[in-house]
Amino acid sequence: MTSKNSEMSGSSPFKMRLVHLDLKGAPPKVCYLSEIFPLFRALGANGVLIEYEDMFPYEGHLRLLRAKHAYSPSEIKEILHLATLNELEVIPLVQTFGHMEFVLKHEALAHLREVARFPNTLNPHKEESLALVRAMIDQVMELHPGARWLHVGCDEVYYLGEGETSRQWLQQEPNSKAELCLSHMEAVASHVRARYPTTTPLMWDDMLRDIPEDQLSGSRVPQLVEPVLWDYGADLDLHGKALLVEKYRKSGFSWLWAASAFKGATGVNQSLTPIEHHLRNHLQWLQVAGSVPADTLRGIILTGWQRYDHFSVLCELLPVGIPSLAVCLQVLLHGDFAENVKARVENFLGISSLEEMSFRSEGAGSFPGSNILALVTQVSLHLCSSVDALLERDRYVTGWFSPYHRRRKLIHPVMIEHIQPQALRN
Repeated sequence: MTSKNSEMSGSSPFKMRLVHLDLKGAPPKVCYLSEIFPLFRALGANGVLIEYEDMFPYEGHLRLLRAKHAYSPSEIKEILHLATLNELEVIPLVQTFGHMEFVLKHEALAHLREVARFPNTLNPHKEESLALVRAMIDQVMELHPGARWLHVGCDEVYYLGEGETSRQWLQQEPNSKAELCLSHMEAVASHVRARYPTTTPLMWDDMLRDIPEDQLSGSRVPQLVEPVLWDYGADLDLHGKALLVEKYRKSGFSWLWAASAFKGATGVNQSLTPIEHHLRNHLQWLQVAGSVPADTLRGIILTGWQRYDHFSVLCELLPVGIPSLAVCLQVLLHGDFAENVKARVENFLGISSLEEMSFRSEGAGSFPGSNILALVTQVSLHLCSSVDALLERDRYVTGWFSPYHRRRKLIHPVMIEHIQPQALRN
């Protein structure tokens, strides 16, 4: 790391700048991480938040959680080594409440669902649920010794309170859904604090936003966790954010984090990243940081979602989002997107102009994965529309090469002569 980069880091209101690696869809190979970690660091990142989901090599009774292509323990050690070489602090993320689809989809664990039909939310009433979460945390921490933070998720805990056990519990005074939420969060965070005294739990803040200040301060959660305020919009409610920060501080939280997005937040099947949207998101977060006390926000997580949840389709691939990430990290370092900052981004990416970026495979830049961006752009902007036109409007295709014919691999030989030239042109 150069001294110049150190000086720039000192001017940013966000001392920690983490790139989120969402592995629940198209997880990168370790060899690719070896190429992009140096770029992350050069652009201004000093950490990565790794959301493993089913890519973690769970063992023992948790082995059913791991995907067939999950990282091995040695690969995770290699990832941590690569991060250390590039001065990137690694924070692992383990979902412990909501977004538990990759766990609760398994028949052997389905009885731990809050609502029997839905695999997204854990039943907080069962001791087995907490034992499961503790075991997941322990296995992840075993491969991340010395981690200063562990993100325990807890976002979008949909249908909480709607399970039969919860319904009965909520009928008793003074029980409330907020108390149900806080008690599980406290149990999870207490385990982390007790078992790993030098590790602080991070937690997405959306389930905390509507809980009254006095109820938050009356729980132990503010003493146990650091909440991460996330908003991926291009137009943040700046006043609302300042009020929320003030509420959290008054509730007893010592440190807060912000979370923006550099990709994966503008459409469930988005294929190309709208850089302007993410640029505005980060400029707005800089305004938030400037409006709150300087000792409030510890850092910012630049999220890069691969899928909206375990069952949805892929949104932008990681290489496709790299130009957006470059813009966003440089904006966080410099405070704006002036011409000299734009020129720096173009230099990092190996392109002549962001506005006129050539997406031909030989001209999409020199950053790792630029060829993937070129191919995705060709498919998204050109091939998809021409193929759709061929499949839906060409009478030879609709009449003699319909989905019925394609499934059965049947076509009149004469029709090949009509269809093939157009298909080759596309």
